Amino acid sequence: MSKFLKLAAGTILLGMLTMANAEVYELRTYTAAPGKMEALKARFRDYALPAFARHGLKVMGTLWTPTEEADGKGNVIIYVLVHKSREEATKNWAAFQADPEWIKGRAESVKDGQLTIPMGVKSVFMETLPLPAK
Repeated sequence: MSKFLKLAAGTILLGMLTMANAEVYELRTYTAAPGKMEALKARFRDYALPAFARHGLKVMGTLWTPTEEADGKGNVIIYVLVHKSREEATKNWAAFQADPEWIKGRAESVKDGQLTIPMGVKSVFMETLPLPAK
């Protein structure tokens, strides 16, 4: 396991311990197209994160980027969303996708080309595993 994945796993675990009432976590990764990382970060800052807040998509902690070249240093954004259920996730994502401000911001952000590589957005739903008592 790479150093990055170990760090991400530890950070996720710490966040899960602080958000015990959530039942489902969604790990999302975005790989920027060449030369588009700054534009992708701006889209998150200016459009995606405000729309997330409007539609109940709760980011656990912050956004991350790898520190090692082999893990995508400089062109990958990673974050974890916290959902009460898969049903809530589906409902909130649908509301987000239909948000007029997000639609306008997304369109504006890609006027000079796509910000992610093909198949560059990945989502993995996760659940907590109980840890053995010490």
